[in-house]
Amino acid sequence: LYGTTESGGTANLGVVYKLDSTGHYTVLYNFTGLTGATPWAGVIRDSAGNLFGTTNAGGAANIGVVFELDTTGQETVLRSFPGGEGSRPYAGLTRDPAGNLYGTACDGGTWDLGVVYKLDASGHYTVLHSFAGGADGANPRAGVILDSAGNLYGTTFIGGTGNTGVVFKLDAAGHETTLYSFTDGDDGGYPESGVVLDSSGNLYGTTIYGGAGDQGVVYKRDVAGQYTVLYSFPGGANDQGAPYGGVVLDSTGNLYGTTFLGGASEWGTVYKINAAGQYSLLYSFTGESDGGFPMAGVILDSAGNLYGTTEYGGAAGGGVVYKLDPAGNETVLYSFESVPAGRSPWRE
Repeated sequence: LYGTTESGGTANLGVVYKLDSTGHYTVLYNFTGLTGATPWAGVIRDSAGNLFGTTNAGGAANIGVVFELDTTGQETVLRSFPGGEGSRPYAGLTRDPAGNLYGTACDGGTWDLGVVYKLDASGHYTVLHSFAGGADGANPRAGVILDSAGNLYGTTFIGGTGNTGVVFKLDAAGHETTLYSFTDGDDGGYPESGVVLDSSGNLYGTTIYGGAGDQGVVYKRDVAGQYTVLYSFPGGANDQGAPYGGVVLDSTGNLYGTTFLGGASEWGTVYKINAAGQYSLLYSFTGESDGGFPMAGVILDSAGNLYGTTEYGGAAGGGVVYKLDPAGNETVLYSFESVPAGRSPWRE
């Protein structure tokens, strides 16, 4: 497993880490400020073992970078954001087969409301879309996904007709289409996470507000343009809410995700929604050694195990990396300290 922490490390500006299959934890890189600082997103890995990611701060203008970390631990700043062409990337990256990188920056652009960008394999940076804050959305906090035709899909946190976020599509020619505009009513509002795409072209995601209990929803937007709330988090005592981390999809159509709040101890949960739309609570965090407040979602292996991080809890209170098996048994794979091992892993 590979990931980042937003703080900790030798400069207390975050690290990139590796956790191997035997449970051995290694800090691969310590951010220094000029090379990036406070990464809020995780990393992606190419076939050669190089890692790619973003930081929310640091770089020449202290508003974030795109970086590459090679297999020897050498970091290269691929892009230091200048402001006008994007700044403060909350989200990580998507990579196509040709080695081009795609992402979002929450701020910057023509109207300072965020951008979608491309960084090609030769290092050339292009703003594909600059959000205007109207129907097209504003301030994307999540990244983008790519389909086989070269279309990008994502969300913005605000903007749209209700100013509570949109789901958008950006085609290969750079034309943006708003696929859905949230109202912050029963349909949800303010999507912190992006979307996932199934083999039929349907999109799935979460919002952190709206729904029946104003605690967020899990939604589907199908290829015909029909929007459906699959689950509305009801809130209230011992219940779930604030699904910051989005969802992952398995091969049979089940969705898995986390809530930042709720559960038996009010420290967050891991949940499942099956292909028929039935909700199941898989795990409730206690805020103690098992972790608490999962800001990130989960990833899934071929055996059905889920992996993720929490921002708090663990032996030293700095968050954990955990594994949840198909029977619902949680194992803490690593507990974060503070300096120098890293602290507060916002995204896995």
